[in-house]
Amino acid sequence: MEDGSEGMTTMTMVGRSNNSFSISPRVGPTRFSTSRSKLNTPWFRRKRTKVVIAVIAFFSFFFLLNSILLLRLQHHPASSSSSSPPQGKESKSGNGKKQHKGTYERLLALAAHALAENRREPKDLWQEPLAPASAWRPCADRRNWEPNEGKNGYILVTANGGINQQRVAICNAVVVARLLNSTLAIPKFMYSSVWRDVSQFSNIYQEEHFINYLTPDIRIVRELPKELQSLDLEAIGSVVTDVDMEKEAKPSYYLKHILPIILKNQVVHFYGFGNRLAFDPIPFELQRLRCRCNFQALQFVPRIQETGALLLKRLRENSNLTGSLDRYLVGPFVDSIKEESGNHAKKASKYLSLHLRFEIDMVAHSLCEFGGGEEERKELEAYREIHFPALALLKKTTKLPSPSELRSEGLCPLTPEEAVLMLAALGFNRKTHIFVAGSNLYGGRSRLVALTSLYPKLVTKENLLSSAELEPFANYSSQLAALDFIGCTASDAFAMTDSGSQLSSLVSGYRIYYGEGRMPTIRPNKRRLASIFTKNNTIEWRVFEQRMRKAVRQTKHVQTRPKARSVYRYPRSKECMCRTD
Repeated sequence: MEDGSEGMTTMTMVGRSNNSFSISPRVGPTRFSTSRSKLNTPWFRRKRTKVVIAVIAFFSFFFLLNSILLLRLQHHPASSSSSSPPQGKESKSGNGKKQHKGTYERLLALAAHALAENRREPKDLWQEPLAPASAWRPCADRRNWEPNEGKNGYILVTANGGINQQRVAICNAVVVARLLNSTLAIPKFMYSSVWRDVSQFSNIYQEEHFINYLTPDIRIVRELPKELQSLDLEAIGSVVTDVDMEKEAKPSYYLKHILPIILKNQVVHFYGFGNRLAFDPIPFELQRLRCRCNFQALQFVPRIQETGALLLKRLRENSNLTGSLDRYLVGPFVDSIKEESGNHAKKASKYLSLHLRFEIDMVAHSLCEFGGGEEERKELEAYREIHFPALALLKKTTKLPSPSELRSEGLCPLTPEEAVLMLAALGFNRKTHIFVAGSNLYGGRSRLVALTSLYPKLVTKENLLSSAELEPFANYSSQLAALDFIGCTASDAFAMTDSGSQLSSLVSGYRIYYGEGRMPTIRPNKRRLASIFTKNNTIEWRVFEQRMRKAVRQTKHVQTRPKARSVYRYPRSKECMCRTD
């Protein structure tokens, strides 16, 4: 728009100049009168005039050249392997494909220059507003009711999604079981073509602890009684799918529509159960039970805890010091973090965790574009056809917002390049230790180049754990995600890149619940960030820093749970946490 305006102004000026010549010729000295004036002018004045003209010409040429170089920096910066990872798929050498240049090469170059100055980090970078945050303490373990006998019948749940969606489904099922005075069978997990993981409850969570801890609340069994196992639940009308239910249904829905099924058939099977229980309105004690389930009843199995403890030890560079959340995450294996390793005199290294929700499923589902051109569009469309057929059909039959409209509304996931620019603008210095979760990025590991070029001390669980240590979790994405959960939750600061991510929501909530007001989380408002990134070709780094810090600072405040929002993400509520002031 600015270039167009400038061109329009130039054309107008040229037009006016031409009109002035054609309509009213300029009155002034002719070449003959000029010659006469030269003869009457002293030689030293003529020489001085030539010198002045030469100086003016020199500086004009200098400023012209400088302007050209500046324009080239803004619009066609020199590419390098360290600062211009491809935005789409990696191009293969020798196949004739042109590698797509990064959208943010100019800003990445400016960020590298700023980080090289090694400026002091802002004071509040690793802090929460301590006084208001520390006023909240966990209290979901308090009970004010008698145990539930579960005499109305049985609830069987098959949860969909990945580990984080499944965790939400488990705790929602616990609340529904209490609401309907029914017995809950240990939830099962649906196999997903996206996650491709056959893990079940006992592969991730401690069954015994789950059953025993919630015994004062509901009755839980490992499997249905034999006489119910032999029933064709679909034939008798006891199967309720996620399509059959409204999203975030109120307790009254379950009492009206589900309880009659249980009373009639003695069992109901929620198939594809997920986010199917509202957060408001819901009775106080049921909401507290939800928190109790998420924050205290679900503990990872020893194999995950042990490897998680090893991950934390290496993230802290074998300093033998523990974090405030470690014991809630890795249980008895917290002692292994304290074991002597020869580095006992070394101070613990602070580390930042970053969840990059930029896997292909997220990228495809967002309907956004990320600079990969036609090849990217075809690849993501093919992925949607297989894994999200309903979305693919909707895209063909309905006029949906354009990718640019989605981006301007903050509905696109941050790219790795955008994430690292945010961190650099916030003031994290080049020596910052960064743990990246969700490193299976769309476009390949080259998408991490922008991050590692600015922050060389960036690691993933694959860097810190050997192939032998990771081998037990191979092909089990949910169990690998549990390790990411531990690494992110225990970090000194956590940065999310997508507020809609279940992992980010659960991690930030866990840090609030157990963090005692000392576990800051960076929650970028993607809509505000989108308006900043649109200026990437012209914005000065100082202005970029100021705007980015202001946008993030506005989200860094202590707030109680907004109405109808998740208690898993916002546990600061009277049901989950208690104020001490």
